[in-house]
Amino acid sequence: MIASPDKHYMSPAEYLEWELQQDLKYEYVNGEAYAMTGGTIPHNAIAINLIAALRNQVRGSACRVLASDAKVSITEQGPFFYPDVLVTCDERDRRAIQFVQFPCLIVEVLSQTTEAYDRGAKFSQYRRLESLREYVLISSDQISVEVFRLNERGKWELTPYAINDTIQFTSIDFKFSIDLLYEEVELLP
Repeated sequence: MIASPDKHYMSPAEYLEWELQQDLKYEYVNGEAYAMTGGTIPHNAIAINLIAALRNQVRGSACRVLASDAKVSITEQGPFFYPDVLVTCDERDRRAIQFVQFPCLIVEVLSQTTEAYDRGAKFSQYRRLESLREYVLISSDQISVEVFRLNERGKWELTPYAINDTIQFTSIDFKFSIDLLYEEVELLP
């Protein structure tokens, strides 16, 4: 995410209307729109590998897998974000047109420019979603996945995964090899 050079503050309604007219996607936080830039080929390949696996897992269920063009709203008034991948199993999101409000799983594929934000301020906002059960950070530089999972005490716990591990997403009852994420992905040495 990069700051828009135009520091024009707008209401959530103005943002939603304005963004429909834009060629780029923009996240919205505290009255400001931030342009979403493109990622690397490894970033994209990892997201596609995960989407394909998730789609097969939820096929025939009440859940939907959505990609980076699907916006998440923390509240009706924002902020609004574009995660790389999300899963929603909530009936209320089935009718969503502009944004999803009840995801159970959100995934961000990390890049050097967004990693600190994805780990910090963005995760802080995502934690406000009552429906969210898992937040996943996937490295695009090395084989590494971190799953933050809401436990029964309402606390977020980290489970890291590395080479040869089996990843588990409890929110949708899904286990898979970490190798699936990095299939045909060229990581730089």
